[in-house]
Amino acid sequence: MSADTPRRIVLLRHAKAEWSDASDLERPLADRGRRDAATAGRKLADTGLAFDLALCSTATRTRETWKLAVQEMPRRPKTVYEDRLYEASLGELIALVNETPDDVTGLLLIGHNPGMHALADALAGQADPETRARMTRSGFPTATYAVVEFTGSWKSVEHGVGRLTGYWAPHD
Repeated sequence: MSADTPRRIVLLRHAKAEWSDASDLERPLADRGRRDAATAGRKLADTGLAFDLALCSTATRTRETWKLAVQEMPRRPKTVYEDRLYEASLGELIALVNETPDDVTGLLLIGHNPGMHALADALAGQADPETRARMTRSGFPTATYAVVEFTGSWKSVEHGVGRLTGYWAPHD
């Protein structure tokens, strides 16, 4: 693929988790989280966006979110469970995105805040004013996703490279 290949990254925050005695890594989804994860999957399916690769944090709540969301999609992308998505900083997330293979045009990350919101903000150098205002106003609650599009290689992903083209929050 050439350097001017259009690409898309979708950043999905895990759905609402229970607060329990389990370690943070092992916290399961709450009932509301299970409903919202499936709804987020339906909303993503409704966009018609295709994904070649999904990178999902290994935390229980992200794996459960992905399991419920992907059932709503017409095609399951290759899925890789990635330890580095858990508690990742903005710099670590960008480095992870930079490792994406060149043949991938649609990437889905299923992760955590504050990383998902920070990455959406950082990559979106341009945005429809209404879409950016909704993301700014709502923040990045559980089961929310943002869509950022850019042209170029994954290795060139850096601050301001993309355009925020979509944002959805379950209770917006």
